[in-house]
Amino acid sequence: DRLGLDEYRAEKYREAVAEVDRVPGEDDFTHRMRVMSYLHLTRFVRMLLDRKDRMSMAVGLEVRVPFCDHRLVEYVYNTPWAMKTFDGREKSLLRGAARDVLPESVVQRVKSPYPSTQDPAYALELQRQVRDLDRDNRVFDLMDRKYVTDLGTAEMTPLVRGSIERVLNMAVWLDIYRPEVVS
Repeated sequence: DRLGLDEYRAEKYREAVAEVDRVPGEDDFTHRMRVMSYLHLTRFVRMLLDRKDRMSMAVGLEVRVPFCDHRLVEYVYNTPWAMKTFDGREKSLLRGAARDVLPESVVQRVKSPYPSTQDPAYALELQRQVRDLDRDNRVFDLMDRKYVTDLGTAEMTPLVRGSIERVLNMAVWLDIYRPEVVS
């Protein structure tokens, strides 16, 4: 509460949304889709590309992401939303452009999310690690102790898992960088 994270997050969101120009004649829904695309490209994709780089470098693998070429991204970004979803599915433009060169099974394949560990043992290990946090861990200076403690025995849902991952990431970050926290 002392850090005012909700206010900080809201202000950063307002600043990011303000960076998105409104196209003349653009309806509210189309503008909202442009905002979501912009936030995805300027915030989320960077994180995914960083993750891709780290995972591939860890095993000496060279990975290419051809659809992240800045010229293609800039061009497609300004394509009207109705064209991007002309067939009612995700990636309509890509499917349409590649229809003649890819097997139909690939063109019709359902988009799959970025891979994540689905093994239940991973979730149990996360909970064990959050339960094993030392009572003096600096993470408790920034996060509610009861909330963090309760995560160790909470029913595993995507929200709980994400919360545990963030707590553990913060604990490691605090341990490595040892920032000075002032109130």
